[in-house]
Amino acid sequence: MQIRRMRIPVFVSAPSPENLNPVQTASAEMIHTLVRRYKLEWRALGRSDYPNDLPLKEVLRMIRHCSGGIILGFEQFRMTGGQVRPGSPRAGTADMSFPTPWNHLEAGILYSAGLPLMIFREPDVRGGVFDVGSTEVFIHPMPTETMPKQSRDDLDSVFQNWVAKVRTHYYGD
Repeated sequence: MQIRRMRIPVFVSAPSPENLNPVQTASAEMIHTLVRRYKLEWRALGRSDYPNDLPLKEVLRMIRHCSGGIILGFEQFRMTGGQVRPGSPRAGTADMSFPTPWNHLEAGILYSAGLPLMIFREPDVRGGVFDVGSTEVFIHPMPTETMPKQSRDDLDSVFQNWVAKVRTHYYGD
């Protein structure tokens, strides 16, 4: 008889797969592979769990049962030549990329729950949780299929460090 080991649930904040382009899908799959490799369970609203209640209440319920969180900051909206701080002394124009607003909400909930957090962002994504110094969590570049082997090894090391914190939270050591 084979005993199936329980996986530690971690909440992943990312757009739905149908809202990702092929490069983003490949990046998400790289993270998903690491989650599986380290015997974690990828939990996400609309992927592993489907809302029985209002989405934000469902996110709160899910996070209560998780021991860590991953934020995947994929570009979901691009503004070119947009106004920033209109009417203020620091007004100007800028080209900016934004993730799903759910990344910010879910990161705030994970952070306030005291869960180990790992944040990734695409190069042009800025604002909120993706601003350097917004939390004590280091903001990692989004992994890509074309990244060098050394960067893949570095990613694995960073992931191992985060997994140790997740396991400590789960087992209460």
